[in-house]
Amino acid sequence: MAPAQVEEKPSKTVQELPNNYIYKGGDAGTLGTSLSYIDIPTIDFSLLSSPTSGKQELEKLCSALTSWGCVQIINHGIDPAFMDKVDEVGKQFFGLPLEEKKKYARENGGYEGYSNHILDSKDQAFDWIDRLYLVTKPEDKRELKLWPENPQSFREILHEYTAKIEKLNEMLLKAIARALTLEENCFLDMYGEDASMLSIFNLYPPCPRPDLAIGLKPHADASVFTYLMQDKEVEGLQFQKDDQWYKVPVIPGAFVINVGDQIEIMSNGIFKSPIHRVVTNTEKGRMSLVMFCFPNPNKEIEPVKGLVTETRPRLYKTMKDYTSILVENYQKGRRPIEAAKI
Repeated sequence: MAPAQVEEKPSKTVQELPNNYIYKGGDAGTLGTSLSYIDIPTIDFSLLSSPTSGKQELEKLCSALTSWGCVQIINHGIDPAFMDKVDEVGKQFFGLPLEEKKKYARENGGYEGYSNHILDSKDQAFDWIDRLYLVTKPEDKRELKLWPENPQSFREILHEYTAKIEKLNEMLLKAIARALTLEENCFLDMYGEDASMLSIFNLYPPCPRPDLAIGLKPHADASVFTYLMQDKEVEGLQFQKDDQWYKVPVIPGAFVINVGDQIEIMSNGIFKSPIHRVVTNTEKGRMSLVMFCFPNPNKEIEPVKGLVTETRPRLYKTMKDYTSILVENYQKGRRPIEAAKI
Protein backbone atom coordinates (compact mmCIF):
# COMPACT_ATOMS: atom_id res chain seq x y z
CA MET A 1 0.00 0.00 0.00
CA ALA A 2 1.11 3.56 -0.66
CA PRO A 3 1.90 5.90 2.24
CA ALA A 4 -0.85 8.33 3.18
CA GLN A 5 -0.24 11.95 2.28
CA VAL A 6 1.56 13.90 5.01
CA GLU A 7 1.90 17.69 4.87
CA GLU A 8 3.14 20.51 7.05
CA LYS A 9 0.36 22.45 8.77
CA PRO A 10 -0.04 26.17 8.14
CA SER A 11 1.91 28.30 10.59
CA LYS A 12 0.22 30.20 13.40
CA THR A 13 0.77 33.46 11.48
CA VAL A 14 -1.50 32.34 8.63
CA GLN A 15 -4.88 34.07 8.81
CA GLU A 16 -6.93 31.64 6.75
CA LEU A 17 -7.54 28.08 7.88
CA PRO A 18 -7.76 25.37 5.18
CA ASN A 19 -11.37 24.33 4.79
CA ASN A 20 -10.66 20.66 5.55
CA TYR A 21 -9.62 21.65 9.11
CA ILE A 22 -12.71 23.72 9.93
CA TYR A 23 -14.63 21.75 12.55
CA LYS A 24 -18.33 21.82 11.73
CA GLY A 25 -19.51 19.57 14.55
CA GLY A 26 -20.09 22.39 17.02
CA ASP A 27 -17.93 24.32 19.44
CA ALA A 28 -14.24 23.78 18.65
CA GLY A 29 -13.38 24.51 22.26
CA THR A 30 -11.28 27.02 24.10
CA LEU A 31 -8.53 27.18 26.69
CA GLY A 32 -10.17 30.27 28.18
CA THR A 33 -10.85 31.00 31.82
CA SER A 34 -14.60 30.61 31.33
CA LEU A 35 -14.29 26.85 31.84
CA SER A 36 -13.93 25.32 35.29
CA TYR A 37 -11.33 22.73 36.19
CA ILE A 38 -12.48 19.16 36.59
CA ASP A 39 -13.32 18.35 40.21
CA ILE A 40 -11.57 15.03 40.78
CA PRO A 41 -9.17 13.95 43.53
CA THR A 42 -5.53 13.18 42.83
CA ILE A 43 -4.94 9.57 43.87
CA ASP A 44 -1.72 8.50 45.58
CA PHE A 45 -1.29 5.15 43.85
CA SER A 46 1.25 3.94 46.40
CA LEU A 47 -1.43 4.05 49.12
CA LEU A 48 -3.96 1.77 47.40
CA SER A 49 -2.47 -1.32 49.05
CA SER A 50 -1.70 0.37 52.36
CA PRO A 51 -3.22 -1.38 55.42
CA THR A 52 -3.87 2.01 57.04
CA SER A 53 -4.74 4.38 54.15
CA GLY A 54 -5.72 1.95 51.40
CA LYS A 55 -9.45 1.84 52.11
CA GLN A 56 -9.79 5.64 51.98
CA GLU A 57 -7.74 5.90 48.79
CA LEU A 58 -9.72 3.09 47.13
CA GLU A 59 -12.96 4.90 48.00
CA LYS A 60 -11.60 8.11 46.39
CA LEU A 61 -10.57 6.15 43.29
CA CYS A 62 -13.95 4.46 42.98
CA SER A 63 -15.81 7.74 43.49
CA ALA A 64 -13.79 9.52 40.77
CA LEU A 65 -14.24 6.71 38.22
CA THR A 66 -17.95 6.49 39.01
CA SER A 67 -18.72 10.22 38.85
CA TRP A 68 -16.24 11.45 36.24
CA GLY A 69 -14.78 8.36 34.58
CA CYS A 70 -11.27 9.70 35.02
CA VAL A 71 -8.64 10.38 37.64
CA GLN A 72 -5.09 11.68 38.03
CA ILE A 73 -2.59 9.46 39.85
CA ILE A 74 0.75 10.27 41.47
CA ASN A 75 3.38 8.06 43.13
CA HIS A 76 2.64 5.37 40.55
CA GLY A 77 6.12 3.87 40.61
CA ILE A 78 7.37 5.10 37.22
CA ASP A 79 10.47 7.19 37.73
CA PRO A 80 9.99 10.87 36.70
CA ALA A 81 13.44 10.80 35.07
CA PHE A 82 12.31 7.93 32.83
CA MET A 83 9.07 9.76 32.00
CA ASP A 84 11.23 12.70 30.91
CA LYS A 85 13.11 10.36 28.55
CA VAL A 86 9.84 9.17 27.03
CA ASP A 87 8.73 12.77 26.59
CA GLU A 88 12.06 13.76 25.03
CA VAL A 89 12.17 11.00 22.36
CA GLY A 90 8.66 12.00 21.30
CA LYS A 91 9.63 15.65 20.97
CA GLN A 92 12.83 14.72 19.13
CA PHE A 93 10.87 12.67 16.61
CA PHE A 94 8.34 15.44 15.93
CA GLY A 95 11.24 17.89 15.62
CA LEU A 96 12.74 15.96 12.70
CA PRO A 97 12.47 17.32 9.13
CA LEU A 98 9.23 16.30 7.43
CA GLU A 99 11.05 14.11 4.91
CA GLU A 100 12.59 12.10 7.75
CA LYS A 101 9.24 11.65 9.50
CA LYS A 102 7.65 10.55 6.21
CA LYS A 103 9.81 7.41 6.34
CA TYR A 104 7.39 6.19 9.00
CA ALA A 105 4.17 7.43 7.37
CA ARG A 106 1.10 5.26 7.77
CA GLU A 107 -0.11 3.48 4.68
CA ASN A 108 -3.42 4.28 3.01
CA GLY A 109 -6.09 2.18 4.65
CA GLY A 110 -3.94 1.59 7.73
CA TYR A 111 -3.67 3.22 11.13
CA GLU A 112 -0.13 2.67 12.31
CA GLY A 113 2.66 5.12 11.60
CA TYR A 114 3.06 8.87 11.31
CA SER A 115 0.17 10.98 10.02
CA ASN A 116 -1.43 14.44 10.19
CA HIS A 117 -4.89 13.33 11.21
CA ILE A 118 -6.91 10.30 12.24
CA LEU A 119 -9.39 9.58 9.49
CA ASP A 120 -9.42 10.11 5.74
CA SER A 121 -13.08 11.05 5.70
CA LYS A 122 -14.95 13.44 3.44
CA ASP A 123 -17.64 13.82 6.07
CA GLN A 124 -15.48 15.07 8.95
CA ALA A 125 -12.90 17.81 9.29
CA PHE A 126 -9.31 16.82 9.99
CA ASP A 127 -8.12 17.12 13.58
CA TRP A 128 -5.35 19.67 14.19
CA ILE A 129 -2.84 17.02 15.13
CA ASP A 130 0.33 15.22 14.11
CA ARG A 131 0.54 11.71 15.52
CA LEU A 132 2.64 8.58 15.65
CA TYR A 133 0.46 5.49 16.21
CA LEU A 134 2.20 2.22 17.14
CA VAL A 135 0.98 -1.15 18.37
CA THR A 136 3.34 -2.12 21.17
CA LYS A 137 1.81 -5.38 22.41
CA PRO A 138 1.72 -8.23 21.52
CA GLU A 139 5.34 -7.87 20.47
CA ASP A 140 4.89 -10.09 17.42
CA LYS A 141 2.29 -7.59 16.11
CA ARG A 142 4.73 -4.68 16.11
CA GLU A 143 5.28 -3.05 12.71
CA LEU A 144 8.93 -2.22 13.38
CA LYS A 145 9.36 -0.57 9.98
CA LEU A 146 7.15 2.21 11.41
CA TRP A 147 9.09 2.48 14.70
CA PRO A 148 11.50 5.42 14.37
CA GLU A 149 15.22 4.71 14.46
CA ASN A 150 15.83 8.40 14.98
CA PRO A 151 16.18 9.24 17.84
CA GLN A 152 18.33 6.17 18.34
CA SER A 153 16.90 5.32 21.77
CA PHE A 154 13.24 5.55 20.65
CA ARG A 155 12.52 1.84 20.28
CA GLU A 156 14.21 0.79 23.50
CA ILE A 157 12.45 3.48 25.54
CA LEU A 158 8.99 2.73 24.11
CA HIS A 159 9.51 -0.98 24.76
CA GLU A 160 10.39 -0.29 28.40
CA TYR A 161 7.53 2.18 28.80
CA THR A 162 5.04 -0.41 27.50
CA ALA A 163 6.16 -2.90 30.15
CA LYS A 164 5.77 -0.30 32.91
CA ILE A 165 2.26 0.70 31.83
CA GLU A 166 1.29 -2.97 31.54
CA LYS A 167 2.29 -3.52 35.17
CA LEU A 168 0.47 -0.35 36.25
CA ASN A 169 -2.68 -1.49 34.43
CA GLU A 170 -2.64 -4.86 36.21
CA MET A 171 -2.39 -3.08 39.56
CA LEU A 172 -5.29 -0.76 38.66
CA LEU A 173 -7.53 -3.64 37.56
CA LYS A 174 -6.92 -5.32 40.92
CA ALA A 175 -7.48 -2.05 42.78
CA ILE A 176 -10.90 -1.38 41.26
CA ALA A 177 -11.96 -4.93 42.11
CA ARG A 178 -11.02 -4.35 45.74
CA ALA A 179 -12.78 -0.97 45.66
CA LEU A 180 -15.98 -2.75 44.60
CA THR A 181 -15.42 -5.53 47.20
CA LEU A 182 -15.02 -8.15 44.48
CA GLU A 183 -12.50 -10.94 44.07
CA GLU A 184 -9.22 -9.19 43.27
CA ASN A 185 -8.54 -10.86 39.90
CA CYS A 186 -12.07 -10.75 38.44
CA PHE A 187 -11.36 -7.90 36.01
CA LEU A 188 -7.81 -9.04 35.31
CA ASP A 189 -8.93 -12.58 34.42
CA MET A 190 -11.44 -11.23 31.89
CA TYR A 191 -8.81 -8.84 30.52
CA GLY A 192 -6.61 -11.85 29.72
CA GLU A 193 -2.90 -12.51 29.49
CA ASP A 194 -2.49 -11.91 25.75
CA ALA A 195 -3.83 -8.37 25.88
CA SER A 196 -3.14 -5.60 23.38
CA MET A 197 -1.56 -2.20 23.90
CA LEU A 198 -1.03 0.68 21.54
CA SER A 199 0.67 4.02 21.99
CA ILE A 200 0.01 7.31 20.26
CA PHE A 201 2.40 10.23 20.45
CA ASN A 202 0.28 13.33 19.76
CA LEU A 203 1.58 16.74 18.75
CA TYR A 204 -0.87 19.65 18.58
CA PRO A 205 0.99 22.49 16.80
CA PRO A 206 0.10 26.15 17.41
CA CYS A 207 -3.09 26.83 15.48
CA PRO A 208 -3.95 30.10 13.68
CA ARG A 209 -7.68 29.70 14.42
CA PRO A 210 -8.31 27.60 17.53
CA ASP A 211 -11.93 28.77 17.46
CA LEU A 212 -12.42 26.91 14.16
CA ALA A 213 -10.09 23.89 14.40
CA ILE A 214 -10.09 21.19 17.05
CA GLY A 215 -7.12 19.20 18.23
CA LEU A 216 -9.09 16.00 18.77
CA LYS A 217 -12.84 15.63 18.27
CA PRO A 218 -15.10 14.68 21.19
CA HIS A 219 -14.98 10.92 21.66
CA ALA A 220 -14.83 8.12 24.21
CA ASP A 221 -12.17 5.41 24.22
CA ALA A 222 -12.74 1.77 23.30
CA SER A 223 -10.05 0.58 25.71
CA VAL A 224 -10.24 -0.89 29.18
CA PHE A 225 -8.20 1.98 30.57
CA THR A 226 -6.32 4.80 28.84
CA TYR A 227 -3.11 6.23 30.31
CA LEU A 228 -2.16 9.77 29.33
CA MET A 229 1.15 11.48 29.94
CA GLN A 230 0.24 15.13 29.53
CA ASP A 231 2.42 17.95 28.29
CA LYS A 232 4.11 19.32 31.39
CA GLU A 233 3.35 22.95 30.53
CA VAL A 234 0.43 23.27 28.11
CA GLU A 235 -3.18 22.40 28.87
CA GLY A 236 -5.65 21.19 26.26
CA LEU A 237 -7.46 18.08 27.48
CA GLN A 238 -11.10 18.54 28.46
CA PHE A 239 -13.79 16.16 29.76
CA GLN A 240 -17.53 16.49 29.43
CA LYS A 241 -20.03 16.01 32.23
CA ASP A 242 -23.72 16.92 32.15
CA ASP A 243 -23.21 18.62 28.75
CA GLN A 244 -20.53 20.94 30.19
CA TRP A 245 -16.83 20.92 29.36
CA TYR A 246 -14.19 20.98 32.09
CA LYS A 247 -10.46 21.59 31.82
CA VAL A 248 -7.90 19.10 33.12
CA PRO A 249 -5.04 20.74 35.04
CA VAL A 250 -1.44 19.80 34.39
CA ILE A 251 0.16 17.94 37.32
CA PRO A 252 3.82 17.22 36.48
CA GLY A 253 4.65 13.54 36.86
CA ALA A 254 1.01 12.45 37.10
CA PHE A 255 -0.94 10.20 34.75
CA VAL A 256 -4.45 11.04 33.65
CA ILE A 257 -6.32 7.73 33.51
CA ASN A 258 -9.76 7.43 32.01
CA VAL A 259 -12.29 4.63 31.83
CA GLY A 260 -12.71 3.02 28.42
CA ASP A 261 -15.86 1.44 27.02
CA GLN A 262 -14.72 -2.09 27.86
CA ILE A 263 -14.37 -1.48 31.60
CA GLU A 264 -17.77 0.25 31.47
CA ILE A 265 -19.12 -3.05 30.14
CA MET A 266 -17.22 -5.16 32.69
CA SER A 267 -18.39 -2.94 35.57
CA ASN A 268 -22.00 -3.14 34.34
CA GLY A 269 -22.08 0.62 33.93
CA ILE A 270 -20.78 1.56 37.39
CA PHE A 271 -17.77 3.18 35.74
CA LYS A 272 -18.65 5.38 32.75
CA SER A 273 -16.44 5.88 29.70
CA PRO A 274 -16.31 9.70 29.47
CA ILE A 275 -16.49 11.96 26.42
CA HIS A 276 -13.33 14.04 26.05
CA ARG A 277 -11.60 16.27 23.51
CA VAL A 278 -8.42 18.28 22.97
CA VAL A 279 -8.46 21.97 22.09
CA THR A 280 -5.74 24.03 20.43
CA ASN A 281 -4.09 27.39 21.05
CA THR A 282 -2.23 29.98 18.99
CA GLU A 283 0.95 30.27 21.05
CA LYS A 284 2.39 26.89 22.01
CA GLY A 285 2.49 23.38 20.66
CA ARG A 286 1.44 20.58 23.00
CA MET A 287 2.72 17.01 23.03
CA SER A 288 1.18 14.08 24.89
CA LEU A 289 1.56 10.32 24.90
CA VAL A 290 -1.48 8.06 25.18
CA MET A 291 -1.31 4.34 25.96
CA PHE A 292 -4.44 2.28 25.38
CA CYS A 293 -4.90 -1.11 27.07
CA PHE A 294 -7.24 -3.59 25.37
CA PRO A 295 -8.26 -7.13 26.33
CA ASN A 296 -7.24 -10.08 24.22
CA PRO A 297 -9.61 -9.67 21.21
CA ASN A 298 -10.37 -13.40 21.31
CA LYS A 299 -11.70 -13.24 24.87
CA GLU A 300 -15.30 -12.43 25.63
CA ILE A 301 -16.04 -9.52 27.94
CA GLU A 302 -19.26 -9.01 29.85
CA PRO A 303 -20.46 -7.54 33.13
CA VAL A 304 -18.70 -9.17 36.08
CA LYS A 305 -21.20 -11.50 37.76
CA GLY A 306 -20.83 -9.89 41.17
CA LEU A 307 -22.08 -6.60 39.70
CA VAL A 308 -25.30 -8.01 38.24
CA THR A 309 -28.08 -8.04 40.84
CA GLU A 310 -31.86 -7.75 41.10
CA THR A 311 -31.52 -4.04 41.79
CA ARG A 312 -28.87 -3.59 39.05
CA PRO A 313 -29.75 -5.90 36.17
CA ARG A 314 -27.34 -6.69 33.39
CA LEU A 315 -26.99 -3.68 31.07
CA TYR A 316 -24.54 -4.91 28.41
CA LYS A 317 -24.22 -7.81 25.99
CA THR A 318 -21.33 -10.26 25.87
CA MET A 319 -18.82 -8.82 23.41
CA LYS A 320 -15.73 -10.11 21.59
CA ASP A 321 -13.21 -7.99 19.67
CA TYR A 322 -15.00 -4.81 20.69
CA THR A 323 -12.58 -2.57 18.79
CA SER A 324 -13.79 -4.03 15.49
CA ILE A 325 -16.95 -1.91 15.79
CA LEU A 326 -15.02 1.22 16.76
CA VAL A 327 -13.94 2.66 13.43
CA GLU A 328 -17.27 2.30 11.64
CA ASN A 329 -19.07 4.05 14.49
CA TYR A 330 -16.38 6.73 14.94
CA GLN A 331 -16.55 7.67 11.25
CA LYS A 332 -20.30 8.15 11.58
CA GLY A 333 -19.98 10.15 14.80
CA ARG A 334 -21.63 7.39 16.88
CA ARG A 335 -20.49 5.83 20.13
CA PRO A 336 -19.79 2.10 19.75
CA ILE A 337 -20.87 1.51 23.37
CA GLU A 338 -24.47 1.95 22.18
CA ALA A 339 -24.12 -1.30 20.21
CA ALA A 340 -23.14 -3.14 23.40
CA LYS A 341 -26.16 -2.08 25.45
CA ILE A 342 -29.05 -4.48 26.04
